[in-house]
This record gives sequence, structure tokens and C-alpha cells, in this order.
Amino acid sequence: MQSKTISLAPGFTLFPTLKPPHKTLFFHQIFILILTFLAYASFHASRKPPSIVKSILGPTIQSNSSSRDTGWAPFNGPEGPHRLGELDLAFLSSYAVGMYFAGHVGDRIDLRLFLVFGMMGSGLFTIIFGFAYWFDVHLLGYFMGVQVVSGVFQSIGWPCVVSVVGNWFGKEKRGLIMGVWTSHTSVGNIIGSVVASGVLEFGWGWSFLVPGVLVIIVGLLVFCFLVVSPDDLGFEMMAPGKEIEMNVEGESVGNLEKMESEEAGLLENDDSDSLAAIGFLEAWRLPGVAPFAFCLFFSKLVAYTFLYWLPFYIRHTAVAGVHLSHKTAGILSTIFDIGGVFGGVMAGFISDIIEARAVTSVIFLLLSIPALILYRVYGSVSVVTNIALMFLSGLLVNGPYSLITTAVAADLGTQDLIKGNSRALATVTAIIDGTGSVGAALGPLLAGYISTRGWNSVFLMLSVAVFFASLFLIRVAKTEIEMMVNEGKGLWSSATAS
Repeated sequence: MQSKTISLAPGFTLFPTLKPPHKTLFFHQIFILILTFLAYASFHASRKPPSIVKSILGPTIQSNSSSRDTGWAPFNGPEGPHRLGELDLAFLSSYAVGMYFAGHVGDRIDLRLFLVFGMMGSGLFTIIFGFAYWFDVHLLGYFMGVQVVSGVFQSIGWPCVVSVVGNWFGKEKRGLIMGVWTSHTSVGNIIGSVVASGVLEFGWGWSFLVPGVLVIIVGLLVFCFLVVSPDDLGFEMMAPGKEIEMNVEGESVGNLEKMESEEAGLLENDDSDSLAAIGFLEAWRLPGVAPFAFCLFFSKLVAYTFLYWLPFYIRHTAVAGVHLSHKTAGILSTIFDIGGVFGGVMAGFISDIIEARAVTSVIFLLLSIPALILYRVYGSVSVVTNIALMFLSGLLVNGPYSLITTAVAADLGTQDLIKGNSRALATVTAIIDGTGSVGAALGPLLAGYISTRGWNSVFLMLSVAVFFASLFLIRVAKTEIEMMVNEGKGLWSSATAS
């Protein structure tokens, strides 16, 4: 199969000192982490405005604040929460469908250009949504259409950034690296919440315009400086689990043994082409892909319900007997994402220590059920209690969500069974996150309908979803525990024999 043509980012032509040997491998790895971090954080920042303006667009509430909510047709009637839920469904369903195709396409074209295309489209349609404020648009079809197209563009981001990072880093300590890196989701949510809430007083259209411009600016940086693979700069991956070494013309890449091993690998893969894209159904049949995909379905259902409805919930639920303002509710909701940053890093670190992704995920999921119940029951007692329980909920909910979408997807996409087919990574990532995105689309929609019956019903739905998420990983976790026990017995036997 013919390999796709890769063009080096123009920033390296403008700044040739960025190329090796002027800059080391370590420099470029850190640079890629930062650039992809900013890229996906900007994607998530542009997703937050709908949740921030929900309480403004939606039905009026009895408030003890000085301002009175008037809403925005067609979301301000009795069916307002339903319409807002359908708006989330329009975005997330197209995002889920687009995710499957994005991974498939991303395996076959230049990931840098594909990622930039997604960022520019996402920024543009985020801005177009905000135009409804200045042009006084009240057509439901307008909002739904913009959200559908925006979801397609947003779906391009995740398979691209995960594939790029997977190309630059080996499997050792991947959980910790990915745990730190995947905090871009929560950081993007925090930035989006703060920015959208900060400009809300000037009109809700600004809450879309500013994040949209932010995505476009970061997209220009990605276009100028993103390098998809170490090979594009002359670095070569010698073998699975080994360090990447620089291959500069005229210099030795390694010792004779390494060179012979590399030549053997090249001869072995000459006919199959290690860069050949894996089939969609073939990727589904890889061990572990289906259980983690369906676990993520329920995990993202919970995470995205909070993403899209938490500011609305805080605004409509009295804290210490007081209804908070739109701006305060939006900023306060960032505590959930701050907890998510710590949860992602903690889950990645623990999974690296015990070398068991499924066990780590199940522990976090089961602990999140009482955390959600406590937040619902005691979150309204005081602001301090609300913050503490919201932080704990974010930590436990986003921990396994972050782990599965990054380290687990990267592990499954580069496992030995597919013989080093690095381009399978985008397809596997798209399958796992695409399946999760179906749950992400369903959660906010259900919350919009169920919330009219009371928020206790919504939190019951979330607790049940978390329980089902843990069930899908029970068998995988059992296998990991058995492997740890067997390894422990082997070490004990070796120690006693000696």
C-alpha cells in the first residue's frame, strides 16, 4: 500500500534551528505535548459556551438576584429544557458519527492538515452560533444545523491529537504521560467556562465569538509547527519499547546489533507496509477494544451531562438558600473540571504503578457513585460543601474517562497483535471515543427531559450509568488481577529458589 505524502510544517522552514541536530528529541517531545495540549484544550473551550448560556437561553426561574431572566426563544418556553437537550444531541450525535469517519480518514491523510481543517471549521461555526445574538435569530433549525456541522468538525480533533502523541511516545509510563496530557480536556473546559462567563455581561453572543476566535488562532499555530511523526524530522523508533534515536545523514544511528535488528524489521514488513491502515471491523475485534469502548459509552454519558448541564444545575439550585448569578454559576462549575485534572493524572499514575488500566478504572467508577449521591444531597448546604463535593465528583468521574480515552486507546492501538501497525492508532482511538460519544450525546438529552421531573432523577440516572460502566470492565479487570497474582507467585518462587 502506498504511504501518504507528508509535508513538513512551514514553521520549520522559517525557523531552521528547530530541526535536528539543533534541537534534541526530548525538546520535540515536550513541544508536541504542549502543542497538542493547546490544540485540544481550544477544542473543548469552544464546547463550553452552550452550557454557560443555557441558563440565559432557557426558561425563567424565581430568583432572589437583582436581574430577571427573560430567556431566548425558542428555548424560553415550558419545553425549553427539552429543546436545550435536543441541541446537545444535535452536536454530540454528529460528533459521535463523525468520530468514526475521522479516525478512518486520519489514518490515510496528513494528520496536521486534517487537524487544522477541523480547528478552523470548529472556530468558524462556534462564531456563527453566536451571530444569532446580534442578528436576533430565533429559529430552532438554525441552532440545530450549526450544532450538527460544528460536531462534525469537532470530531476531527481527538483521533488526530492522540495519534500524533502516540507516534512520539513509547508505552513505558504512557499512563502518567497521557494522564498529565489529557488534562487538556478539563483545562479547556475551565478556560471556556471562565472566558464565556467573563464576557456574558456584554451579551451571550460574545460567549461564542471569543472561544471561536481562540480555536482559529491555535489552529494557525498547529499549521505552522505540528510534526506528526518523529520520522518526519529524522528520528527513528528502533523497536517497541525502545527510545527514539536521531537519524541524521552521515551519522550512526546505533550499534551493529541495532542496525541488523532494524534491517530485519524493515524486510519483514516490506510487503505488508507497517503504515497500512487497519480495517474498521478488524479494529473492533482487537482484544479489549469493545469492553473499553462500551465502558466509555457510560462514562462519557456522565461526564458530558456535567459538561453541558452543571452550570444550569447550579444556577437553578439554591446554595445555602441563595440562587447564584449566571456568571458565578459558570465559574463555580469549573471546580468539577479542576477535580478532573487531578483525577486524570492520578488515574494515569496509579495505572502505571500497578500496570492495570481496567482495575484502576473500576475503582474510580465505583467510588464515584457515592460521591455523586453526596453532591446531590449535601451540595446545597453551603458553597464550601458544594465546592468540595464537586471537586471529588470531578476527580472520580473524569479519572477513568481520561484514562480510557488516552492511555488505554494508545495501548490497544499499538498492541503486539497488530505487529506495530502505528496507523491503527487513530482508528482504534476513533472507535473507543466514538462509542463513548454516543453516550455523551444521550446523557445531556436525557438530562434535559428528566430534569423536568426533578434533579434527583437525573442523579439516579448518572449513578446507574456509572454502575454499568464498571460492569463492562469486570472481566478485563479480573484478567489483570490474575496476571498480577501469577506474576507475584512467579517472583516469590524465584526468590525462594535462589
